[in-house]
Amino acid sequence: MTDQSRLRTTGILPAVAGALALTALTVNQIPSNAAEFTAREVTMKFHAADASSPVDLSGKDLTNLDLAGLDFKSAILSKANLYGADLSSSNLKGANLSGAKLDRAILMRADFSGANLQGATILLPSVFSGPPFDYAESPKFTGTNLRGARIAARLDGADFRGADLSGARLGPSERGSEAGMAPSTRMMGCNFSGADMTGTDIRDVDFTFGRFVGTNLTNATLIRLDLSRADFSGADLTGADLTETNLEGANLSGVKGFDTIKGLATVRNLETAQR
Repeated sequence: MTDQSRLRTTGILPAVAGALALTALTVNQIPSNAAEFTAREVTMKFHAADASSPVDLSGKDLTNLDLAGLDFKSAILSKANLYGADLSSSNLKGANLSGAKLDRAILMRADFSGANLQGATILLPSVFSGPPFDYAESPKFTGTNLRGARIAARLDGADFRGADLSGARLGPSERGSEAGMAPSTRMMGCNFSGADMTGTDIRDVDFTFGRFVGTNLTNATLIRLDLSRADFSGADLTGADLTETNLEGANLSGVKGFDTIKGLATVRNLETAQR
């Protein structure tokens, strides 16, 4: 018996071949676009910055960096790639994140108040440390520019008061449209009071106990939503499409444009809503 035959018989060659194949697979799976900076380098930039001269990281690759707890000091991050970045407890107030990618980012307690996230994507971020879901961990988007943004996330209890979500898209537009994404987005207990949601496209989202007091939902697409016990008092629903949406126990007092709502014949539990 040759040496090679002995190796095959003892299983050594198959084991070596398997290890080499696994190594090759692992190498091939390493992302080619690694972050352009280390977390330490970014942290030093923010610490050295002041309000008159914000850090400009436009278009930079910051994937998977640990940036938790940082004060971004109104940094310019337009079209930056923050995929998988840890932004928990970070101060992003007034930052320019237009067109940025925040997919799979960690957003627990992050504050985006007054920030510009126009055209940004927020897909499947991590928001809660685990069940039970503590609303105190939800990010803040008060007064944030989210025009045309793409959001698919569990953001229970998030604060969107006064935000601009006109033309934004929340939840998958159709089942299975995005690989690995659940067909439903959960945003229970969110506060959209006073927000501009004109023309917003929202489908298959759970908004149970949501607040839409005085919200502008003119011509919004609100299809197959769960709006059980949501508060729409004083909201403008002129031309909105509520096809197959659940309004069980919702507060519709003072709603504007009710007679122009589309899909009313398909709305579930409308008879239980407060008018």
